Amino acid sequence: MVKAVVLGAAGGIGQPLSLLLKLNPDVTELGLYDIVNAPGVAADLAHIATPAKVEGYLKDDDGLQKVLTGADVVVIPAGIPRKPGMSRDDLFKTNAGIVRDLATGIATTAPNASVLVISNPVNSTVPIVAEVFKKHGVFDPKRIFGVTTLDVVRASTFVSEILGDRSLATSIAVPVVGGHSGVTIVPLLSQSSHPLPPGFGGSDLEALVKHIQFGGDEVVKAKGTGSATLSMAYAGAEFANKVILALKGKKGIVAPTFVHLAADKAGGEALKKEIGTDLEYFSAPVELGPNGVEKIGGIGKITGAEKALIAAALPDLKVNIDKGVSFIEAPKL
Repeated sequence: MVKAVVLGAAGGIGQPLSLLLKLNPDVTELGLYDIVNAPGVAADLAHIATPAKVEGYLKDDDGLQKVLTGADVVVIPAGIPRKPGMSRDDLFKTNAGIVRDLATGIATTAPNASVLVISNPVNSTVPIVAEVFKKHGVFDPKRIFGVTTLDVVRASTFVSEILGDRSLATSIAVPVVGGHSGVTIVPLLSQSSHPLPPGFGGSDLEALVKHIQFGGDEVVKAKGTGSATLSMAYAGAEFANKVILALKGKKGIVAPTFVHLAADKAGGEALKKEIGTDLEYFSAPVELGPNGVEKIGGIGKITGAEKALIAAALPDLKVNIDKGVSFIEAPKL
């Protein structure tokens, strides 16, 4: 029995994400919440012939508390989408407050749930959730995840295109570490399960790295009035499925995700030494288990260029993380 909850279920990411979770045979109950339209989305999905019972709630009548009661996995895609010319940091002013309020609801109603944060900027919103949980005395770093799966999906897809065989996309594995915005996204292409063609390097390799790092910007520009919603919903559902399978006891599930490095003290400290940082958060290969984070993996052998990418990512990551922490620590809040 697994209850999954989507907070922001009526939005551009929330609706397709809710559909994909409804199709997941391991989800037996699906709770949907938003400030508008969540009951309608729930009624629509309820007609799909899969086992999950679906219910939708609005803010009125303690809807957040009701939807979160008994939750095992909570996915948060709530917030405004990025628009052309808007950086992920530009989203912070609005989305930080939304995530803070939702995190407060989770901390008071479902503190033992696994929390999967999609709302951007992830590098800042994950620390916001953590700080809210700390204030309520229920912080468990093993159960709070920043969803960076879309970066992995993009890397696998783009590598398959370079190899000239899109059918390989689902089998190609490219570790992506760091964070979830621009230069903080570090694809370790040297560790791709399917090596790039001989001689592929130089400006071609640099272009591929930029393609992965700024793929979201490409979608925003192409849509004109929206951001990556369908691909993000797919990636969010993929990661949620891994968390659910781990909760049910499946072993050996490893996925990159942005976590508090105290989730695995030994692994986290080893990673800090490996990359030369004292940051508390980083996206790294994480082994999942019934209690969330089981083990934080290291970076492994990488190229000089990849070391440079990590070094370039660290200052931005620090600024992003500090912004999230400060948002909750600010006296006026």
